[in-house]
Amino acid sequence: MKMLVIGGAGYIGSHVAREFLDAGHQVCVFDNLSSGTLENLFPEADFVEGDILDQAALSHVFSQGFDGIVHLAALKDPGGSMQMPDLYAENNITGTINILNAALKANVLSIVFSSSASVYGAPQYIPIDEEHPTNPESFYGFTKLTIDHLLQWFDRITDIRYASLRYFNACGYDMQGRIKGIEKNSTNLLPRIMEVAVGRSRAIEIYGNDYPDTIDGTCVRDYIHVNDLATAHILALEYIVKHRKSLVVNLGSEKGYSVAEMVEAVRAITGQPIPVIQAGRRPGDPSISIASSKKALEVLGWSPRYSELENIVKSMWEVYQ
Repeated sequence: MKMLVIGGAGYIGSHVAREFLDAGHQVCVFDNLSSGTLENLFPEADFVEGDILDQAALSHVFSQGFDGIVHLAALKDPGGSMQMPDLYAENNITGTINILNAALKANVLSIVFSSSASVYGAPQYIPIDEEHPTNPESFYGFTKLTIDHLLQWFDRITDIRYASLRYFNACGYDMQGRIKGIEKNSTNLLPRIMEVAVGRSRAIEIYGNDYPDTIDGTCVRDYIHVNDLATAHILALEYIVKHRKSLVVNLGSEKGYSVAEMVEAVRAITGQPIPVIQAGRRPGDPSISIASSKKALEVLGWSPRYSELENIVKSMWEVYQ
């Protein structure tokens, strides 16, 4: 198939583009390089620099004709979204509307969307499945949920079919070492720990060490290797092309690691001390968040292959050091 990967120069997008190329598909990357890097592009893929807020640029790239789209372009810092909701609404929601309109006009009717576990908000039960209530606690999560609702309506009243993939905590780097571009300005835990390991930051702040229902008092999260995420995008696209049915699935490892465990794992693998600063809890941080990915296994035949903690940390350290 001929695929348009929107946001394909970014951290997750570059791994998705690589996966489609490895599977023998044609790939065109559309990216404004605000968080992506030229280093993450591949010579086998076409590249068009452009922004999803630029309707003319979208119309131009869609005129090349595609069998499907992967949409990964978004602002994604939950904390930043609470301070700049106007920017997040414009980039995430308006940008997606522009993509959907361009797709309809060009008759590109299969879309894989990069959603997020943030749509669920505070867990009411663990593990979190797709039937869990959606009640986001950040404006970022709200934008992802709003896009899910937009996709549901486009599915209902147009011929567009979609897969909404609700990632838990994406991490790691390509297991074959082919992607070297470090994610810009990441606020995620493991990149911040790696910044300390290489001496670019003084210490890692741990927000809360007094959660009573975790192994060591620090938050527990579900970490999924980015190669595993990338594989799911191909399986999801193949599903909607074959069945002409839309779907929503969680993508997680179904395992939980605490913040303190992640710090210790990086210390053990890198040999670096990783100083820690204890800070208070952040509003909206649940103590535990772990996925149920049962539906992804049943519907797509997907399960994680690389999401063991050692694989995650080693693949990241190889890029950062």
